[in-house]
Amino acid sequence: MALSSKLLMTGEDVVETTRTHVKVLLVPLLVLLVVSFVGGFAAAQAGDAGDGWVRWGVVAVSVVLVLWFSVLPFVRWLLWTYTLTSMRIVEQKGILTREGRVIPLSRVNDVSFEKNLNDRILRCGTLIVHTASEEEGLFLRDIPRIEHFHRTVSTLVYESHRRRDEPL
Repeated sequence: MALSSKLLMTGEDVVETTRTHVKVLLVPLLVLLVVSFVGGFAAAQAGDAGDGWVRWGVVAVSVVLVLWFSVLPFVRWLLWTYTLTSMRIVEQKGILTREGRVIPLSRVNDVSFEKNLNDRILRCGTLIVHTASEEEGLFLRDIPRIEHFHRTVSTLVYESHRRRDEPL
């Protein structure tokens, strides 16, 4: 879910919207496969025992596990976005209760990124944005194509600082 156009300021354009790398969905996918296999096998083995209540119990437990450990993480991943505009960086997350963080590019002091070996293989990483405030920097974890995103943020921050420092 990208940043809504009604939340954009006058003259502001969305440059890029991203979410975390799909690698965060690996464990939920494995849970889905294992629970489906084990639940299907257990339901087949239960047969009509207890007039079919055992089978329906196994199916119910399997559905709850899949919803809790596969569907919920997927929806959480889908609704957690990072949007880079021409004036700010916006992080939005949450399913029922939405929360976000906005950092104006003119307040950014430092932009860096980190990649471990897994991140290098998957071409993702963590972008770290520090501002002039006392608050801890913003950590954008598992950003796909981190070098491109870092370069884009750095360019926009430089342009923002240059515009701010120009004499009137």
